[in-house]
Amino acid sequence: MTDTATPPCPECACEYTYPLDALIICPECAHEWAPGEETPDPAGGGDTVIVDSVGNPLHDGDTVTVIKTMKVKGSAQPIKAGTKVKGIRLVDGVGDHDIDCRIEGFGAMQLKSSVVRKA
Repeated sequence: MTDTATPPCPECACEYTYPLDALIICPECAHEWAPGEETPDPAGGGDTVIVDSVGNPLHDGDTVTVIKTMKVKGSAQPIKAGTKVKGIRLVDGVGDHDIDCRIEGFGAMQLKSSVVRKA
């Protein structure tokens, strides 16, 4: 053990962070940051910006396009790449899915922002 203490993770408040080269790493959530870098307080409820697969910021009511074919549990048909989804709703803190939407032919769904592109 070393005498220098590393700060807790700004994302999940884990106290088991460790330095690696010029960064500090959190083993629980895999968040990486530079010492002294301004990051939002995890309990502060800062505004998080949800971005699509290419980095465009998403907002409630946007139309997005699914970029890869995905199997749907309980359905014989997959959601095909190129499917347009209108009127998305962004949600925060619901597992790793951050978009609530309704897809025609499938009904209410939750999607990850990493599998959509803003239309």
